[in-house]
Amino acid sequence: MYKQLIINVNDHETRVALLEDGTIAELYVDRGDDSDIAGNIYKGKVLRVLPGMQAAFVDIGLNQAAFIYVDDVYSNGYKEYEQLFNIESDDEETVSDEDSNLSNFKKRDIQIEELISEGQEILVQVAKSPMGTKGARISSYASLPGRFLVLMPTSDHIGISRRIEDEIERERLKALVQTLRMTDYGYIVRTAAEGEQEEKLAYEMNFLNNLWENIKKKFQSAPVPSLLHQELSVSLRAVRDLLIHEVEKLVIDSKPTYEAVLSFLNTYMPSLKDHVVLYEGSEPVFDAYNLEGDISRALKRKVWLKSGGYILIEHTEALVAIDVNTGRYVGMHNLEETILKTNLEAVKEIAYQVRLRDIGGLIIIDFIDMEKTSNREKVFNALKEALKKDKSKTHVLPMSEMGLIQMTRKRTREPLTRILCEPCFYCDGEGYLISRQSICYNIYREILRDAYDMNAGRLTIRVNPQIAEFLHGEENDIITSLERKIGKQIVIYPNPQFHMEQFDIYEIDQ
Repeated sequence: MYKQLIINVNDHETRVALLEDGTIAELYVDRGDDSDIAGNIYKGKVLRVLPGMQAAFVDIGLNQAAFIYVDDVYSNGYKEYEQLFNIESDDEETVSDEDSNLSNFKKRDIQIEELISEGQEILVQVAKSPMGTKGARISSYASLPGRFLVLMPTSDHIGISRRIEDEIERERLKALVQTLRMTDYGYIVRTAAEGEQEEKLAYEMNFLNNLWENIKKKFQSAPVPSLLHQELSVSLRAVRDLLIHEVEKLVIDSKPTYEAVLSFLNTYMPSLKDHVVLYEGSEPVFDAYNLEGDISRALKRKVWLKSGGYILIEHTEALVAIDVNTGRYVGMHNLEETILKTNLEAVKEIAYQVRLRDIGGLIIIDFIDMEKTSNREKVFNALKEALKKDKSKTHVLPMSEMGLIQMTRKRTREPLTRILCEPCFYCDGEGYLISRQSICYNIYREILRDAYDMNAGRLTIRVNPQIAEFLHGEENDIITSLERKIGKQIVIYPNPQFHMEQFDIYEIDQ
């Protein structure tokens, strides 16, 4: 599979597209706001501790307070970290289980109010960026990613990327890290480290260790709240995480960004500089690669399949619902075969859209009902296979007899639709407006309700132009009926500034 990175930079926005065989698979957008701050490290102040939720709100300098759960506060007994967080503990337990990871460390049965208190200053890292009305989720378990290693200063665990499958290479890298490390910090060896020599790992380990030491020093003197460490820009993150072992070519349409990327590669991976190309065409780079159409399609509620079927993607507060329909597709032989073909085609599109839109959390997929158990198994297995390309962790449950599949996908940032769109100012995200006919009937009832208190001989109704046209046309009998009932003349004035559902009724003396 031929992969490319296309980076489009302007004064207010940076877009990074990952292409697989010429088709956009992932899109990252950075607009310089707080929408993507995952990885940043802050000095924060505890605003409120909630024992009933075992969580706390922390001011890290954003518009919304961040929140932290008790499991993300506990320092696992490391003295250095306990001093940093002003936590007193006699617990010297460390984690030695080789299969454990950062989220599964053994924890004492302890309450959050025993660990932190209101007004306390703490060092935290953003695990999930703010989403909608929810503030950022933060953690005390900081981690600093490099090209080859991820430093975990709150752990002594050494982990190896699952994508490195050769067992001999895994053992070599693990032994190498154990030999190189001079502290009790933990490390994760990333996929990019496969085949690399000791010098490069040693250099990056030293760089990450020094970076952490500088962050701790800043914590001691910085005001609260303040940013102690900022994650790389979206362009450099793409270079760090995707360029090696995944992407063969990187195209950038900005000279300053191009030079920044070359400088970054010169420090960490000089051999990859030839993979970077400066785009100087007159046509916008995303247009040159035909990406704008696919991005617009990823914002639509309805996505058509090649066969004529379609899927509907609905975002709710608790979950995302995806519905599969045959649409215009009528098949060639029998109903079961038509349904199976539509469902299998939908599987590929669903996996593609979930990844491109970066949909996370709970996802419910309503496939078209199939009679045969074997066909349900085919669709279930096809979905699991299609999701293997997705780097985000997914968990899929078998299909129910009603054709429903429940799955979860790890969520760390807003989905694409929330980044690029906003709720409709007309329906306020409801997806529906009161019908023009219903609005006319509302006007009818409102006038009848107040008619006996009106003394003037004429009434004026100000409405949206579309409603005015409707009252003069299809619903003209409403006005005729009202004039007969109340014995007053009614004049309709269109007002382009009015919302579709807005209207004003007032009296005019003759």
